Amino acid sequence: MVEIDKERLPRHVAIIMDGNGRWATQRGLNRIAGHRRGKDSVKDVVEAARRLGIEYLSLYAFSSENWQRPKTEVQALMRFLRHYLASEIKRMMKHGIRLEAIGNLRRLPPEVQTALRKAIHQTRDNDGMTVVLAVSYGSREEITEAARSIAAEVHRGELAPDEVTEELVASRLSTAGIPDPDLLIRTSGEMRVSNFQLWQIAYTEIYVTDTRWPDFREQNFLEAIAHYQQRERRFGRTQEQTKLRAAH
Repeated sequence: MVEIDKERLPRHVAIIMDGNGRWATQRGLNRIAGHRRGKDSVKDVVEAARRLGIEYLSLYAFSSENWQRPKTEVQALMRFLRHYLASEIKRMMKHGIRLEAIGNLRRLPPEVQTALRKAIHQTRDNDGMTVVLAVSYGSREEITEAARSIAAEVHRGELAPDEVTEELVASRLSTAGIPDPDLLIRTSGEMRVSNFQLWQIAYTEIYVTDTRWPDFREQNFLEAIAHYQQRERRFGRTQEQTKLRAAH
């Protein structure tokens, strides 16, 4: 049994859910079967995070680059997303889970946009854990949009260049109001962040597991949390400074 210190939980856990296609191919199945199985991992991990007391859980469900995948696979992913939103709304309401979404949602099929807006609206007053779905999301696009917005204000004379601070940039990102991830989990063993929250993960602890997403369950999630709790988060300080700060 994995020992978890409830006093040292990460406030925000983000997950790059990778390996669905490879999981399926390894078993002689089509890639869509891997995505179908991956839905069960989403349910299991959301429930585990809720029981543990994690405040924010971000799930990288579909990247802006994923639009380049075969049309049949993209269509299947959109169907799964729509089905997930419809089937999980009662559970989210029962457990006080609030849903948010980040990404270029305008690219989603109209029926998926409708389902997403409906779920976000229905759960907006829930005060338990917040689940953030990153859908049609790309961090470079997000940062570019923020820069364009700030540049326009400077051009109109509404903002001086020296008023552009880190805090201002963060406030223009789609994650405004959401704390930066403390822990980023990547499944399937790939050692990259895949254009996910590049600004926000500047000081995030990263945990990579060879387990592919369809096999990732509560036990794997707890192992990632336990590994995180063994880390010493210094944020650029020395070890001695960190200990002194903790003591105060």
